[in-house]
Amino acid sequence: MGAIRQCSRSACRQSAVATLTYVYADSTAVLGPLATYAEPHCYDLCEQHADSLTVPRGWEVLRLAMPTAPQQPGPDDLLALANAVRDAAALPAQPQPGTANRGPHSALEAPAGTEGTRRGHLRVLREPS
Repeated sequence: MGAIRQCSRSACRQSAVATLTYVYADSTAVLGPLATYAEPHCYDLCEQHADSLTVPRGWEVLRLAMPTAPQQPGPDDLLALANAVRDAAALPAQPQPGTANRGPHSALEAPAGTEGTRRGHLRVLREPS
């Protein structure tokens, strides 16, 4: 379960209950129920700030219906979660990438047949003898 999101207004520590989105092409502000997850170009607002919302002159405010009670997980949500856990448990354990045995080379040994190979901004050097 995710953390409770706070109001986007500075110095406000109330829990967010609505999401505000601006549609610049239509000069419209859309205020609706709290989005499922935080969007980078949206603002989460508490009840007080959602009720007192004002927009620039010439803009319209579209207020979507707000639910009276938070939505509870339904049987479909719980079944989907149970199926995801069951599927994850059924998968065989995969070896972690990078842990495969690459052979008996020292940490500073260059690949065979190269002297000071350049890869991007890194350089592989032979160990001084």
